[in-house]
Amino acid sequence: MRRREFLALACGTAAMWPLAARSQPPVLPAIGFMSGRSPEDSPHLLAAFRQGLSDFGFIEGQNITIEFRWAGGQYDRLPSLAAELVGRRVTVLAAVGGDASAAAAQQATSVIPIVFGIGGDPVQAGLVKSLNRPGGNVTGYTLLTNDLEPKRIGLLRELVPGALRIGALLGPAGVTVPARQEIEDATRKFGQHLFVAKVGSDAELDAALRSLIQEQVGALLVAASAYFDTRRDRITAFAAEHKLPAIYQFREYAVAGGLISYGPRITDSYYQAGIYVSRILKGTKPADLPVLQPTKFELVINLKTANALGLVVPNSMQLLADEVIE
Repeated sequence: MRRREFLALACGTAAMWPLAARSQPPVLPAIGFMSGRSPEDSPHLLAAFRQGLSDFGFIEGQNITIEFRWAGGQYDRLPSLAAELVGRRVTVLAAVGGDASAAAAQQATSVIPIVFGIGGDPVQAGLVKSLNRPGGNVTGYTLLTNDLEPKRIGLLRELVPGALRIGALLGPAGVTVPARQEIEDATRKFGQHLFVAKVGSDAELDAALRSLIQEQVGALLVAASAYFDTRRDRITAFAAEHKLPAIYQFREYAVAGGLISYGPRITDSYYQAGIYVSRILKGTKPADLPVLQPTKFELVINLKTANALGLVVPNSMQLLADEVIE
């Protein structure tokens, strides 16, 4: 090749480098989404989370990507899932579906912003310094589900006044010691006896369900736990088979055939999580975002299930209900 032709070719190639660089697709911000739940029982929650992102202009696949990690109620998997997402260098980490998920995320990084979703007290759990001024790289929302257990005991008492022995299923890392004490105090107040079954695995859940029958409990409290959320169909089917009146934390249990639920509207919290992630992507620091708390709690009654159990739901309770499923 002649020297003049070689120089022309070299110059032409060099001129194309900036053009080639400009043609590369931009690297999109990545959101790490880690949950103690399972994807099969969370499509409505993901829809709410994506809606929160969308309302602030973030669309998956267009200007953000989302990396999902699910523990399926196996909380011992959460630390490794958090480490994976941190290793992927996500821009923001959403740690939802239980207190253990938030704890694992906090232990994995002190740099990447974290938006948590828990049921307990984030200050007591050491996640934030205060609700109004979280400090550090962590903020989010609390559903206060653990604090509502005594209220659920009272509703169960009103619905099944003749039940003198109450069973309570407590999930792994799902109920703090103070909350358990409040459950015991509530049953004692009503002159009822409490049988507690602590569940940390599927084998223990099988044993716990058998023990409820052996102990002849007259009603059941399924305490707030992402572990139980991933197994709600199994638990509500057990209650129906053994004609055991039970109360749960979220509406999705009553929709699945559970007798009654009382708690916050969980989709609202996932929507707010999407908004907080969006605000962080736009430059707001987690320390400047106060921890959110629910302002509305919903009572849902499944009358079809009540009829199958031979229960008469008082009119006063039906009037108070936010939804009656017939």
